[in-house]
Amino acid sequence: MAQDSLSLRVQRITPEAEGILSYELVPAEGGSLPPFEAGSHLDVHVPGGFLRQYSLCNDSAETHRYLIAVQRDAKGRGGSRAMHERVRVGEVLTTSLPRCDFPLLYARSYVLVAGGIGITPMLSMAWQLERQGANWHLHYCTRSPERTAFRELLASPAFAAHVTFHHDGGDPSRGLDVRALLATRTGGTRLYCCGPAPLMRAVREASVHHQWPNEKVHFEAFTAEATGAISNRADTEFNVVIRSTGATYPVPPGQTVLNVLRKNGLRVQSDCEAGTCGTCLTRVLDGDPDHRDTFLAEPQRNTCRNMLVCVSRARSRKLVLDL
Repeated sequence: MAQDSLSLRVQRITPEAEGILSYELVPAEGGSLPPFEAGSHLDVHVPGGFLRQYSLCNDSAETHRYLIAVQRDAKGRGGSRAMHERVRVGEVLTTSLPRCDFPLLYARSYVLVAGGIGITPMLSMAWQLERQGANWHLHYCTRSPERTAFRELLASPAFAAHVTFHHDGGDPSRGLDVRALLATRTGGTRLYCCGPAPLMRAVREASVHHQWPNEKVHFEAFTAEATGAISNRADTEFNVVIRSTGATYPVPPGQTVLNVLRKNGLRVQSDCEAGTCGTCLTRVLDGDPDHRDTFLAEPQRNTCRNMLVCVSRARSRKLVLDL
């Protein structure tokens, strides 16, 4: 086993809501686990050859276990179905060490907004904030109580005073009024948001409308659609040119480069399709990429020589790809 990997045994699987299971992971050989910070995730090798990123949702003070939760997505690419259908108690999974792209930074107060399975990184933050005696409040948006993961825990005395549930019954207009929530901001407040693309887009637009400082607003995206929703940059059409054939394909707003390439018969390896794993890293021969991933470090972005085609777009009218 490589030093940057862990072997974790599934000690417990618990139904947390409709279509959502949590997995308690412990060291396969016993002992303590590497520490993690609130907002961290694991890269999990899922049966069937999938690599998926799952947020750690237990208290970062714990060293004996990691807790992740997975929502089954019948329309997804198979990773969540494999977790639900093929992973059993006692099985050993290979994972990365914990990594954090969504750190909980110091603030005088915190507003947390979660939607659906986006509660997972927020739960680890809630544990830490409550332990520190911080000023915080979580707004948790779901369709119904039955689809609200960790509902009993969040309604318990430890958290109840800091949590407001919003159930919209499938009609977003009946849910959280994001504009009203963000209409006022006390000095030193940070905003954290994780959830489906429409919620994150609404939070981004409201934070801009009410002039929240950009450095005080933080998002975690699980999909390419969600990444686009929080980029705070309008999508414009551009062309990708394939070096080997000279073929040119337009990439319209709302479409990813990866999807356009696939539709035109080009095979590009990919996995997470959320800009986190680096599998679809592609060399750029000409043009200016608009990097929207969390994989490349800033020095790599500045060279403009590579891009993650699953989420990133273009600032220039044309990108020439080494394909």
